[in-house]
Amino acid sequence: MIERILYRKDIMKCALCYDAPCSIACPKLKPDKLLRSIWFNNENVAAASLPEKNPCISCDAPCERACVRSGEVPVKDAITRLYDEVRPSLEVSLPKDEIRLRTDICGIPLENPFLLSSSVVASSYDMCSRAFEAGWAGASFKTICNFDIHEASPRFSAIKGSGGDIIGFKNIEQLSDHSVEENMEIFTHLKKKYPSKFILASIMGRNDEEWENLSRLCEENGADAIELNFSCPNMSEEGLGSDIGQVPELVERFTKAARRGATIPILAKLTPNVATMSPAAEAALRGGADGLSAINTIKSITGVNLYTYVAYPSVHGKSALGGYSGNAVKPIALRFMAELGKNPKLKGMHISGMGGIEDWSDALEFILLGAGSVQVTTAVMQYGYRIIDDLKSGLTYYLAKNALNNVNELRGLSLDTVSETTDILERDTIVFPRFDKDRCIGCGRCVIACADGGHQAIKISDDRKISLDGSRCVGCHLCILVCPEEAIGSSRKRIHRPKKGTNS
Repeated sequence: MIERILYRKDIMKCALCYDAPCSIACPKLKPDKLLRSIWFNNENVAAASLPEKNPCISCDAPCERACVRSGEVPVKDAITRLYDEVRPSLEVSLPKDEIRLRTDICGIPLENPFLLSSSVVASSYDMCSRAFEAGWAGASFKTICNFDIHEASPRFSAIKGSGGDIIGFKNIEQLSDHSVEENMEIFTHLKKKYPSKFILASIMGRNDEEWENLSRLCEENGADAIELNFSCPNMSEEGLGSDIGQVPELVERFTKAARRGATIPILAKLTPNVATMSPAAEAALRGGADGLSAINTIKSITGVNLYTYVAYPSVHGKSALGGYSGNAVKPIALRFMAELGKNPKLKGMHISGMGGIEDWSDALEFILLGAGSVQVTTAVMQYGYRIIDDLKSGLTYYLAKNALNNVNELRGLSLDTVSETTDILERDTIVFPRFDKDRCIGCGRCVIACADGGHQAIKISDDRKISLDGSRCVGCHLCILVCPEEAIGSSRKRIHRPKKGTNS
């Protein structure tokens, strides 16, 4: 049988409400927190946090009646499934603390590896304060500069999934619109109230003098480290942001300038709008950087209005290339993470990874490819600072389940499994798919995909039963990816290619 767990799609109608009516109506549990954990791939922690006895058994579900989408979210069923399906398979109890998450950036302690990335989510004292109170270990403050910032309106657009959640996000937003003096005052107050939180000061200069002076001011006003923005794709002036990050000589030059202004750690934030990131990363190292941040957003167009023929977002009938982020960019971010992590010239540099992180498993992937800390923006914009609860508890539970004492034990463990070419792959064996007949609804999506995009190895009978022709199957696993019911998995058994004319 294929393992059955709760998926986001099981509660897709949940609106993830603010001050959720379902929890207000429930005297026994906090249904909204449980549903949110399911949404963020954290059903183990949800199940482990439940009381011993299921209070939903004899309950008439006032939570469902109170729901803003009354009758559409199976709250009672989801909680009961946590008890019946997830809880019996739990391998460890819920950890009592988060000590396993403790790490550092260039020797400076972090409570956990989770930071806000430089953006609107970390652009004021109040916002950073609320994030720190929620449990974020620190923040890369929205990029500080000496020039005037005038933002466009609107400045966001998105690509959404069938459930309405954002898959990819485009922005044409620029840098902090506060003065340098105002931002320095924010740093001073934040550090005074939250001395254990990590303040990463993102800066951008137009010349050597500005890079040096901004770096000095940030250190003098309490920043723990400095992040050099060589990667913003949205600058209205040429020669800034990603224009710098694409020229290693400029990266080295301005890193040296920033280093002259400060003694605290410096991280260079690199652009993905390049063929390879290593030349810029190595240039930053030569310039005196202690670490790297990657990736910033990818230059993009998210779509065109079919009535006005103007790309999104539109400002008086005009648009511009913007930065693309969100869960859709994670594969690209991981590609660059692996490149940096495998580069022997960069050994010892701290890498702060970002790009599409929504849940704890996303963050873990970055850590496995060499990240020592991770940064988040788009998921916070969509779901709020509250996602830190599931980021921390999910990663803590994973560490406990695998008998790991510290998150750093996982850093870079997957790097040896990655190659830039496919010539290292063994090609004489295959892994067949495995079908769960109890879960299969007989829709035939696997049949269509295999017939028109695969090797015509799957058949459907008149009574809608699925069968596999092992003589045709090549183990590509397209069927696993298209099944809407998660009823197909891997057999996990590698065998030599069957000879023609034989069946599985």
